[in-house]
Amino acid sequence: MKIARCCAALLAVLLMAAGPARCDEWPSRTIRLIVPFPPGGSTDVGARLIGNFLAQALHTQVVVENRSGADGNIGMEAVAKSAPDGYTVLVTTDAVASNVHVFRISFDPLKAFVPVIQISRQPVVLAVHPSLGASTLDEFLAIARREPGIRLATSGVGSQQQFVAEWFAKLAGISLTHVPYRGGGQAITDLVAGHVKVASLGSTPLIPHYKAGAVKLLAQSTATRSPSLPEVPTYEEAGIKGLVLAQWLGVLVPAGTPGAIRDRLNAEINKALAEPSIRDNLLKAAQEPVGGSVVEFDQLFRDDYAKFARLAKELNIHVD
Repeated sequence: MKIARCCAALLAVLLMAAGPARCDEWPSRTIRLIVPFPPGGSTDVGARLIGNFLAQALHTQVVVENRSGADGNIGMEAVAKSAPDGYTVLVTTDAVASNVHVFRISFDPLKAFVPVIQISRQPVVLAVHPSLGASTLDEFLAIARREPGIRLATSGVGSQQQFVAEWFAKLAGISLTHVPYRGGGQAITDLVAGHVKVASLGSTPLIPHYKAGAVKLLAQSTATRSPSLPEVPTYEEAGIKGLVLAQWLGVLVPAGTPGAIRDRLNAEINKALAEPSIRDNLLKAAQEPVGGSVVEFDQLFRDDYAKFARLAKELNIHVD
């Protein structure tokens, strides 16, 4: 009898211990996807497409929270300081690899985050107003050499657009005057209106204006032509050898997040990126779907971290 009672008591303890574990299995509550940029941009679009898929696949609520400000640093810092439990997830651009080399921030992204998966990539494009009179990169270079210091707009200091523009100017041996805007929206408005004649910007919001003939696109920064812009040459094709920089969109979680959660997120997002409707919507937004393994994205993250460190120093891009 004593043995039976002991076994029964042991079983009760085990069941009590197992109960909360089942309740705490991930995910058991709302997952927050933090986007460190305003609503409506390419990062927000990608996050919402992925979030809708995850909500169905994981049978839980998934919400997108836009925590913009300080060139993305506010939202990134919020995730870096969140509990590593799989319920706070960062969806961001490669600014997570570059900002630390430009701004004074309170965290080291290599230590603060664990990469999960690359969602997509898109080029930075060199756009000009038709009144400038340049239809090719060579024609633009001829104008820039005749008129040193041409004003060139970007979405802000330290942006990938500035990195590409300054890198291009250095390799081409020309002088450009950087005109940073607070975001790409106003920069595009002024470009279309002809208030600035040249801009280095992400491709997504420019494509409608390009299709309408309001701007011309002379080059794109990826290694190969974007499927959304097959007729626009890359910088390398146009003669600027070595200039390759693909803006990417990816998912990261706070350091310390269990590997099983990271791997589950990777697997489910890979499934999402294989869905024709999601792929089509990303391509319509000029984002080329990528996906892949945790290891592949981790290597890209580290490679770009090193690349931006080098470029920030060589091109003297920083904010005091």
